[in-house]
Amino acid sequence: MSHPHPELGAPPKLPKGGLRVTPLGGLGEIGRNMTVFEYGGRLLIVDCGVLFPEEEQPGIDLILPDFTSIRDRLDDIDGIVLTHGHEDHIGGVPYLLREKPDIPLIGSKLTLALIEAKLQEHRIRPYTLEVQEGHTERIGSFDCEFVAVNHSIPDALAVAIRTPAGMVVHTGDFKMDQLPLDRRLTDLPAFARLGEEGIDLLLSDSTNAEVPGFVPPERDISNVLRTVFANAQKRIIVASFASHVHRIQQILDAAHEYGRRVAFVGRSMVRNMGIARELGYLKVPAGLVVDVKTLDDLPDDEVVLVCTGSQGEPMAALSRMANRDHQIRIVQGDTVILASSLIPGNENAVYRVINGLTRWGADVVHKGNAKVHVSGHASAGELLYFYNICKPKNLMPVHGEWRHLRANAELGALTGVPKERIVIAEDGVVVDLVGGVAKIVGKVQAGYVYVDGLSVGDVTETHLKDRRILGDEGIISVFVVVDSSTGKIVGGPDLHARGSGIEDSALSGVVPKIDEALAKAAQDGVAEAHQLQQLIRRSVGKWVSDNYRRRPMILPVVVEV
Repeated sequence: MSHPHPELGAPPKLPKGGLRVTPLGGLGEIGRNMTVFEYGGRLLIVDCGVLFPEEEQPGIDLILPDFTSIRDRLDDIDGIVLTHGHEDHIGGVPYLLREKPDIPLIGSKLTLALIEAKLQEHRIRPYTLEVQEGHTERIGSFDCEFVAVNHSIPDALAVAIRTPAGMVVHTGDFKMDQLPLDRRLTDLPAFARLGEEGIDLLLSDSTNAEVPGFVPPERDISNVLRTVFANAQKRIIVASFASHVHRIQQILDAAHEYGRRVAFVGRSMVRNMGIARELGYLKVPAGLVVDVKTLDDLPDDEVVLVCTGSQGEPMAALSRMANRDHQIRIVQGDTVILASSLIPGNENAVYRVINGLTRWGADVVHKGNAKVHVSGHASAGELLYFYNICKPKNLMPVHGEWRHLRANAELGALTGVPKERIVIAEDGVVVDLVGGVAKIVGKVQAGYVYVDGLSVGDVTETHLKDRRILGDEGIISVFVVVDSSTGKIVGGPDLHARGSGIEDSALSGVVPKIDEALAKAAQDGVAEAHQLQQLIRRSVGKWVSDNYRRRPMILPVVVEV
């Protein structure tokens, strides 16, 4: 198995007749999925998603793929193929189309409807090409065949990309539910046919590669939901991903069966379910769904609220309910269902929300105490079965953290893919398919691009480090006025602490240290403001560390007169 090396340099020029594969997100992480394919000087992108921030990224709204390596080649992009409508696969599209709005988007009906609604908020009208399973489309230099796959959202597709360099199959996210609610199976005969034709490189979903066996059917959740609905005494509040149409359908069916009305809460939930209902993917009995404003007129035991926030997102409806910061107040006897998985990294945030809800008297039903979620990703048994059908000549695990990628690689090896033909890469690592062999040849920039409000890419790791220090240790400001010619103090120092746990009065102990440092600087002829600020920062930082064992941010301000 080949793997990236920290010393990888810029990739060489792509050999004539070769196909280049560059993942810009989704490898080594769950989210931010984006892969760039290059042949004959033209580019095809598969997916362009976002990653949601973790606790050590305070203030960040979204994390995007890094477009640096393709920014000067936007005119070479033949299209963006979207495998399905989850945020980790389509959320970055508006930010790429801001740079070139006429890049064509290719996807299924529901996927395009979801991204078009999102783009409308960004005031972008995209060029779109709707495809469905069984379709083959020539997209610039690439012949693309689309294959049905089952996932936790309707209309998901895999894509087979044919070029003279060989055929590459990208699975997108998939599982092999044999009893899907919409009866749309992963098309194993189509994958078997592609395998017989010869798959030169397979990019395969790795999320559940560590999990043995097969994923249970989505419909298994129905009986659990019925039990919860039958026993609930007051309101039922369900938190789910805003795009999990199948899960919401089961909630609607249970509500209808037990005589409850349903209201959607949260902009993305209202928007996405409206789209799914309009296109026929969500079947809603007449009168079942009502506006949230009408719920006050209904008895509590006739109410179901469906909202976002299953991952503990601080601004989502469920988190705000847990914090008593929402118009909907949790009361004793309410039942809350978290109908989703725990995305790695979100555990603490989710349990914080569960504790908050429980504090107000809610009965919280979640994956840890009831079967209210099944995964949308193939487990190890399904992947083994899949590889035996596809018989890829080269394998590149995608969509997963490092442990998932390696586990997926081992599964491929067990089914007979030669270990030297299994490529374990990471974001930015460039893989060339030349002469039927896939090899790592270099690396391009593929760091995190942070979205903070209207700012895109302006916040850096240095800024985040400063934010973490401010959040953990607080800040001490120091204001000093010095003579510009001599460097001697003529005013101050004035010191103030915020969030450091140190009283302003206690800071008087460091004043002699500052006076001493600045006096010595004046004696040595040091009068430049920046140098004096550094001296103050070191003096105050050492004093605080010695006396309090803390490391707050020190913000010195030197005014020259």
